[in-house]
Order: sequence, then C-alpha cells, then structure tokens
Amino acid sequence: MTASDWKKNMKQIVNKPAKLNRFLKHNKPKERKYGKSTKPCEVCGRIGAHVGNYGINMCRQCFREFATKIGFKKYC
Repeated sequence: MTASDWKKNMKQIVNKPAKLNRFLKHNKPKERKYGKSTKPCEVCGRIGAHVGNYGINMCRQCFREFATKIGFKKYC
C-alpha cells in the first residue's frame, strides 16, 4: 500500500470506529520528525529540492518563479 492509498481506503470504513482505529494503527504512515519530508514547499507542496535559506521555504522551481518578486536579482 502506498502512502496515498491509505486515505482512499479509510473513506470506506469511516462509519465503523473499531475497524477504523485498527486500520489507522497498522496502515497510517508515521509522522516524520526530521528529514526532507518534514519541510514541504509552502507554495506547491513538493518535498524535494527545498530552498530554506533566509526563511524562504520553497522548492527550487517555485523559487525561480517568485525570485524577482521577492527581491532577488539574477547575476550573469
């Protein structure tokens, strides 16, 4: 089961609390305390290629789009 599938399966057993609790205990992915998956992009939600300098917290693709609006200049 992939991480995205567990929410789809959970919708089917919402009305059965005992089965729901057991399902969540065994199938829900654990919350991360460290690593790259703890800091998603604030704009699009991507996990990888994170730019965290200066408190930017964006992925590199979104940073390229918003860099001039934020105040960064491109040096050639």
